[in-house]
Amino acid sequence: MNEKLKKLMKEINDKKNEVKSLVAEERMDKAKAAKEELKGLQEKFDLLCDLEDEALEGVKNQVQKGTAHVIDDENGSKVDKKNLVKSFVNIVKAGFLGTQPDEKDVEVYKNALTSDPTPNDEGESGIGVTIPEDIRLDIIELRRSEDNLEQYVNVEGVATKTGVRNIEVDAEAVPFDNVDEAAEFPEMDEPVFRQIEYKVKKKGGILKMTRELLEDTVVNIMAYINKWIAKKTKATRNAVILKKLNEITAGKEIVVSNTDSLKDIFNEVLDPAIASSSVVITNQSGFNYLDKLKDSDGRYILQPDPTQKTKGKLLFGEYPIVKISKKVMKSTPITKKETVQGEGGTQKEVETVTGYKHPIFCGDLKEAITLFDRNVLTIDMNDKGAGLWEKDMTGIKVRDRFDVQAVDEDAVIKGEITEVVSG
Repeated sequence: MNEKLKKLMKEINDKKNEVKSLVAEERMDKAKAAKEELKGLQEKFDLLCDLEDEALEGVKNQVQKGTAHVIDDENGSKVDKKNLVKSFVNIVKAGFLGTQPDEKDVEVYKNALTSDPTPNDEGESGIGVTIPEDIRLDIIELRRSEDNLEQYVNVEGVATKTGVRNIEVDAEAVPFDNVDEAAEFPEMDEPVFRQIEYKVKKKGGILKMTRELLEDTVVNIMAYINKWIAKKTKATRNAVILKKLNEITAGKEIVVSNTDSLKDIFNEVLDPAIASSSVVITNQSGFNYLDKLKDSDGRYILQPDPTQKTKGKLLFGEYPIVKISKKVMKSTPITKKETVQGEGGTQKEVETVTGYKHPIFCGDLKEAITLFDRNVLTIDMNDKGAGLWEKDMTGIKVRDRFDVQAVDEDAVIKGEITEVVSG
């Protein structure tokens, strides 16, 4: 497939996503207009495909007759991952040096884009460099780890900055009524819908790089950038998801003091449909508490997950448990104030830590939370920031765009494991 057809295919896929997004937002007039545009793109693609097939058939006939010539057609050749990475890094370097990138590199880069650069908040387009999908997938792969909370929530790709989703409340609990043969449908209570509004927000940070690093090999530069972006985007998304979990469970925390209180959460508090697909998320301290907890028969309540060869564990042999760093998912200290006698007989009030409350979230996060992902990462180059020019450094400014919203607050429960500090 030549580059023109590949670009058309990307436009078609983008337009399909746009139509789906507009329909989900109930913006039907715009959705119909976008669908007409999609039809036009598809017809254009089909016509070009037919021409290419005819040309290919002609070449086959020439080969059979022995009259064909081998032509090195750069425009029709497939851009492989290695060339894409090289071109992308060259463009980044050009941004650092303040020069114009090579036209061939720009062409390879543009052909690899699945969409145009995302406009910034002021509506200006073309700001920064959009990271091509192939490279973005590498970043996503790097941030895939056990403690990446994004994989446990529902992720929906969106084509617009804002939108609305209509979710029926208690859809599973309200059945259809009986309808006799040839009878009229009985009147039912109107279903209750809840509107979930999303507003994609821009998150960003700066990676400071030295000129020496930019003089390194293409592979090393890209590996360094990818690893840093993967770490920062994972940390950012984890923080936003945890913030939303704390928001929707605030004031409804359940004390976890033993094995039975944990069982109460899954047997009584969570809906059976939610409990059956639940996961458990806690920090290192909470995991350590659970890992040492035994049932009435003296068996540890955390058991190895037979589906994972290494670290995976299941609570009660059923619910996957996810361990998050206590730096990210912090425990709450329990303090008490005491009046003590100081030097010279004076009294002063001191506050001491007597224990901690370790957070533990139980439930189906895919039902509880949706992450609306704009699916675009962009970077800017800037060597004129505070202290960068003098230190011969450049700042890579990375932007990620997404929003996190609660969909079903009852689909997740927050427990608090209380641990007393000895001594």
